Parts: sequence; structure tokens; C-alpha cells
Amino acid sequence: MPSLPVRREAVSDQLYVVLRDRILGGAPPPGASLTAERDLAAEFGVNRHAVREAVKRLQQARLVEVSHGGRTLVLDWRRTAGLDLAIKIAATDSGPTITELTRDALEMRACVGADAARLCALRCSDLAASSILESAGRYAVQGPDLAELAEADVAWWRQIVEGSGNIAYLLAFNSLVTGALPVAEVPDARRTEELLDVEAHLRLGTLIAAREADAAERLARDLLSRSVPTTKAVN
Repeated sequence: MPSLPVRREAVSDQLYVVLRDRILGGAPPPGASLTAERDLAAEFGVNRHAVREAVKRLQQARLVEVSHGGRTLVLDWRRTAGLDLAIKIAATDSGPTITELTRDALEMRACVGADAARLCALRCSDLAASSILESAGRYAVQGPDLAELAEADVAWWRQIVEGSGNIAYLLAFNSLVTGALPVAEVPDARRTEELLDVEAHLRLGTLIAAREADAAERLARDLLSRSVPTTKAVN
């Protein structure tokens, strides 16, 4: 495998990116040993301290593991890595494309949103339920600018996810809305259909306030699934 040029500033960060992308691309494969420190240092013309720092970051990302014998073994990232790695995967030739990652992130969004609506109906306080319903009413008079609707929609869903009382859902929501997860452009027709369905937003707010958890989950899933791109089935 040809060596890649490394700038002199932030050497360990650059090494981390190069080694990360190699692992995501399958070279070396899961279960194999990562190239020894001294060989990596020689390959890139850097000191071993920079290599150690890069390997430490690979460990933190759960891409490698140091065995008891001192060998650094490559892990199967599909089994060990977390959501923070998702945005990086598209950089590798053999990994999922940004289109596939966008679909996956939007499917996760629909699943998390649906269950958050269910939990919100079960767990949120009466004050929070009232606020969600009032926000749905304010959403109904937003627009017609889609950017304004999208901003109001995010704020409304944040209330629902916070009302679910599930901190993992809240962190996933933050990753989605801040761009940490790869959500590229959604087809206009799909996004528009979701955002302009004011009646569905109002009904969902009403269902949450009425503590109708199952109905709230079904409606939330239907609403959010409209923005998921349609792709061919995986063989």
C-alpha cells in the first residue's frame, strides 16, 4: 500500500485519519495486527510518540484493541464503533456511500422519533405535554417558508425527545440536528410533505397530551418516514 504524505503540523491527528480510513476500508482486516509502531513511524517519517497518540485515538474510537501480549489488534468496527464514527465512513472507498448513510440516519431518526413520542406520552409532565401541544399550534401558523418550518420543527421535536426522558435519544437527536451524523439533502418532495403536514403535527401533539402512547408512536413514525429516501432492497 503506497504511503500518504503527512504534513508536519498535528501529525498524530493526520496519522489517526489515515489509519482509521485504512481500517474502515478493510486493510488490515478485523482480527489482524496493526502495523508495528516502529514500522508506522518509518513509513510516515514521524516519531513514535505521534504514532502512539494516533493509536490511542483508534482505541478510543473502538477500532483497535491492545491485547495482553502487547499486540494492537484491529476490531470489526461494525460491532464495536459508536455513532460518532458514522460521518467518517463515507471517506473510504469500500464503505457505505453518503447516500446510504443518509438513508440510514433518516431511518434512525424515524425510529428514535417514533419511540420518543411514545415515551413522551407516557412520561412527560402535564406542563411539558401542554407546552408540546401549544408549540404544535404555533407550528401551524409558521411558514410558508420551508426554512422557518424546518427550524420550528426541530424545536418542536426537541420538546418531544426531552419529554421522553431518554438521554440516549436526546444525544442521538443532537447528533442528527448538529450534523454529526450524515444527513445530506433529502428529496424536496419528501421533506416538504413532512413539514407541510400541519394536521399531523397538531394530531401528534394532541395524542401526546392525551397520553395515547401507541397512537402517538404510529403517527410519529408515519410522519418522519416520509423523509426517508426510497432505496432498493439489499440482497
